Amino acid sequence: MKILVSAKRVIDPDARIKLMDDGSGVDTSSVEYKINPFDENAIEEALKLQETHGGEVVVVSIGPEEVT
Repeated sequence: MKILVSAKRVIDPDARIKLMDDGSGVDTSSVEYKINPFDENAIEEALKLQETHGGEVVVVSIGPEEVT
């Protein structure tokens, strides 16, 4: 059995967000990214299923190289 889990990175919920000087968006140069907490729960559950029933857990994410 293969268990597929999607995951995405999000800005750390505890991070202090800074806007760009011109107000056009968020300054991401000093922002730390983490895995989405809901996706983290899904990965944990997939690993529990794997331990119980065997199989393989596959985590998929889309984004720039830093996502891995």
